[in-house]
Amino acid sequence: MDITNQNITNSSPQNFVEILHNITLADKNWFGTGGCAKFYAQPRSARQFAQALDYARAHNLEIFVLGQGANILISDEGFDGLVIHPQLNDITISESNGDIFVTAGAGVTIHDLIIHCLHNNIIGLEEFAGIPGTVGGSVYINLHYFEFLLEQFITNAHVIAKDSGIICKVNPDWFKFGYNQSTLLEKNHYLVSATFKLKKVNDLEAAYAQGRRIEIIRHREKRYPSKFTCGSFFRNFHPDEVTLMSNNKKMIHVAYYLDKIGVKGVLSVGDAIVSYQHANMLVNKGNATSTDIIMLARTMQELVQKQYGIIPQPECQLIGFKEYPLL
Repeated sequence: MDITNQNITNSSPQNFVEILHNITLADKNWFGTGGCAKFYAQPRSARQFAQALDYARAHNLEIFVLGQGANILISDEGFDGLVIHPQLNDITISESNGDIFVTAGAGVTIHDLIIHCLHNNIIGLEEFAGIPGTVGGSVYINLHYFEFLLEQFITNAHVIAKDSGIICKVNPDWFKFGYNQSTLLEKNHYLVSATFKLKKVNDLEAAYAQGRRIEIIRHREKRYPSKFTCGSFFRNFHPDEVTLMSNNKKMIHVAYYLDKIGVKGVLSVGDAIVSYQHANMLVNKGNATSTDIIMLARTMQELVQKQYGIIPQPECQLIGFKEYPLL
């Protein structure tokens, strides 16, 4: 698993990470809701990341690592621990035996990474165009779009251990990738950087890929809401959770059941509403609270349970809730 190890907790004072207090999180997530982080850090290097983890251990604080905030719902009471918002934004390109490798820090957005690659005639990641998120968050959930999974491009990564601050270089097998699944979900390690094996092309091929990126974004914006949402709120069902069949296959798609109960564009609580574009996407119309969104999601669960006997479970991460708020 570990190819290299290094402990980087020692630091000179001028390089020490700053720990801030009572920082609002509502402007740092796509729903635009939630309270404050009791403690907040924005490490700009792996060394500072390790220092932030040291601080959390020394003060017995719960840790939440925040990316672009695209797949989370933060409690209105905020987060009573340390929010680490990595600003590791370096991108490097290397070549070996004719292959192109792009390494990006955990804080780089997928959008910026795709643009950087296309500007250098490197293609592959444009398949994920229009999906909000950082490299850290995208590796965490194994970002996917139709038949493409981010794991298909990863050759290695650097992760930092929560309990020691030691950085390890790991291969793709270490992540145990699956659909919306990786070892990082265990929250014993956090991503520092990831390296992707991509393809170098000529100007014409790069222009074609750029056009494909634009078309993918146009397609996504037509099908899905593009702001004040976490994307899909509920995960698809596992095959053993459902009995309904379609074309000799288990109907696992949660949006099918949500469409059938007629909530799209209609069901709302306060300023939270089910999107008219997609029945599995909840939208803040402007003044919704996280409590509104939870009440809306819980109502959706109850309606599906009443009609089909199954309960949708969230794909959206619920952050800072003292008790689990859904069914």
